[in-house]
Amino acid sequence: MLIMSIEKPASIAYPTIGGSHADDGDSHYPAPAIDERRCHRMLMQPRTDRVKMPRATSIGSACIAITLVLASTGESLGGAQRARDLGVPFDGTPGPLNAITDVPGLEVGQTTLISGDGAAAVRTGVTVILPQGKKWDVVFASYFAGNGFGELTGTSWVKEGGVLGGAIAITNTWSVGTVRDAVLTWFDKSLRVGTPWHLPVVGETSDAYMNDIAGLHVRQEHVWEALNGASKGPVAEGDVGGGTGMVAFGFKGGIGSASRTLPGGYTLGVLVQANTGTRELLTIAGAPVGKELPANEPNDAPPPPSRHDGGREGSIIVVVATDAPLLPHQLERLARRVPMGLARVGSTAANGSGDIFIAFSTANPGAAKAAGGPVDISMLPNGDLDPFFLATIQATEESIVNALVAAKTMTGIDGHTVYALPHERLRELLRKYNRLAR
Repeated sequence: MLIMSIEKPASIAYPTIGGSHADDGDSHYPAPAIDERRCHRMLMQPRTDRVKMPRATSIGSACIAITLVLASTGESLGGAQRARDLGVPFDGTPGPLNAITDVPGLEVGQTTLISGDGAAAVRTGVTVILPQGKKWDVVFASYFAGNGFGELTGTSWVKEGGVLGGAIAITNTWSVGTVRDAVLTWFDKSLRVGTPWHLPVVGETSDAYMNDIAGLHVRQEHVWEALNGASKGPVAEGDVGGGTGMVAFGFKGGIGSASRTLPGGYTLGVLVQANTGTRELLTIAGAPVGKELPANEPNDAPPPPSRHDGGREGSIIVVVATDAPLLPHQLERLARRVPMGLARVGSTAANGSGDIFIAFSTANPGAAKAAGGPVDISMLPNGDLDPFFLATIQATEESIVNALVAAKTMTGIDGHTVYALPHERLRELLRKYNRLAR
């Protein structure tokens, strides 16, 4: 369902729930002035690939902004390409969506903010994961930091109590506080439910190279839009949600997801916000893609340090979800396998990279309640976990590559441009190294 509203100019929210981009990785996100005829064409032409509407349109003396809210319908948004579509080979069997939403009951919502250019460029957003849908529920959880130069709020209690309550949200570094508060108020004022604790889990990576991060453009209404529009369907990837302004391995990065089916009928899914790595280390399906793809455009080079990120090497947040009955200590073991998936694509957990991972299980409903006497708990024995370890590694690797494949070339703050991973060149390299699946 597409809902349009006309309002005064502002940073425009583009909630993106559903499929990935249909456009090739070489297209751009421009921010030009839009004349009346172009505005009319864009407004009247139906689009099913990706919401891309005028930031602001000038009609006579009036200036209006278009805000689009794309509510979840569970449908894929057009013929978008993912890594497997390009012939990238991966081990393991994915679920029907090959996304974290293959875990039953889990929902993902995203709000994408793209507006302006130059010093006022906004390229940011928020992504939310609701383990049990739009309700307050408690699940067993744990977390692990591969390198702790980053933030994932609420994890002291996740570690101590072995539980996660409510949503997980991911955004940019400067907006963590706003998003945290918005999650709290959503449960209180929108869902109108009481919660036994108030420790939202919110992760961050820095989009300062592409986004006016100091402008604090993510607001409460954007977080609520993502929460209210969360879906069990396909997950939009690339430069959407919290991943809008992110850079990974010297290319445009962002949100990616993948899943694996497991013995016993269980599913494991992963979602990443990828803003990490260096170009020369990028490895895809064993091929040294980064070494083979030096700068191929005048400005195509790894981003220099931004004045707002202190020259950090980047970060990555990884969420692992499963419907298998695992307890907190077992979920920590899953989270500890995430770095092996990162290593497959060339990550080294550099000193300035915040590599933080959280894992949870949607099984054992009611078992993780705050109080009230003994509860019955089901669990898999430790000897049954090896397939889950492997699935975590595989789905993490594929999620990162999916983020790179889906992301598009983008120009952001101060004219900074980060180029997309070129799809045809990737296929050529996979063929060269005898790794192309088709």
